[in-house]
Amino acid sequence: MVPSPQQFASDNYAGICPEAWAAMARANDGSCVAYGDDEWTSEAANAFRELFATDCDVFFVFNGTAANSLALASLCQSFHSVICTASAHVETDECGAPEFFSNGSKLLVAPPGRSKLTPEMIRVLATSRSDIHFPKPRVVTITQPTETGLVYSLDEIRAIAALCRELGLKLHMDGARFAHACASLRCTPAEMTWQAGVDVLCFGGTKNGMAVGEAVIFFDRSLAADFDYRCKQAGQLASKMRFLSAPWIGLLQTGAWLRNARHGNACAARLAEAVATVEGVELLFPVEANSVFVKAPEPVLATLRARGWRFYTFIGGGARFMFAWDADPRHVEQLAADIREAARLHLAAVS
Repeated sequence: MVPSPQQFASDNYAGICPEAWAAMARANDGSCVAYGDDEWTSEAANAFRELFATDCDVFFVFNGTAANSLALASLCQSFHSVICTASAHVETDECGAPEFFSNGSKLLVAPPGRSKLTPEMIRVLATSRSDIHFPKPRVVTITQPTETGLVYSLDEIRAIAALCRELGLKLHMDGARFAHACASLRCTPAEMTWQAGVDVLCFGGTKNGMAVGEAVIFFDRSLAADFDYRCKQAGQLASKMRFLSAPWIGLLQTGAWLRNARHGNACAARLAEAVATVEGVELLFPVEANSVFVKAPEPVLATLRARGWRFYTFIGGGARFMFAWDADPRHVEQLAADIREAARLHLAAVS
């Protein structure tokens, strides 16, 4: 089969990076104890503890929806609520799974228009009602990087965490692209999580070079009570767990988790720089991680589609391009050239 030209509609399009693939191949040699009681799962969990420089509890699940939903459910009773942005993945793209797995915890959504939560926004949502008729605020969830590619600074995370402690709330981080945020901020994973006040992190592997798999990491280990039972009940306990956990060994112990993210970020920056001065085209959001949102007239987008480019326009109406570990700079340059040419043709047609 001839491979199709590389596309940048989603970083889920990418294959498995060599380091994860090699680790899976090693884990495939011979038989192994099932359901997570194996040396690969133990080694992967210890690799996370070393990476974060703390004794955390680590669980492996298949996908991000399960990671976020089960993590939030572990923090909430059914009468609790979770504070998030209007564009948060848990609000827009998880089909009610957080509410389902928590038996009904309500999402309290900040007003649209802002990609990031602020302490002021959280305070309003958390203190607007305190009577028994309203779901009791319990958790704040932030996405790092956000769905629009913005990155919370360490100071922003610390300020949110401080307010959470003041109000008795827990802080959850949806880190589907956590590695890209680390690469962007040039900070350690510890600095961006437990040292800043994060209680639970969902660390994304699928968008960072793995075939499948996310890690749910509890820095406050008391919050992880019976989480293994939640995973089993939700169909997230892999019988051959080594194939979920071993790729993490390949990513973490070789440093590929960070190299992959740096490459994706660099490709995004490359496209942004190439189209920043194109007449009729603008960047919808600052480029801080591995995504670029391009705002352009519909005829320009139609020309790009006609030339074979795939992209989504569900956030802000602009074309979203995502760059994974395997993004080929030559294809990035070709995309930039096609954007420039499509814009030129449109300007010529309307002038």
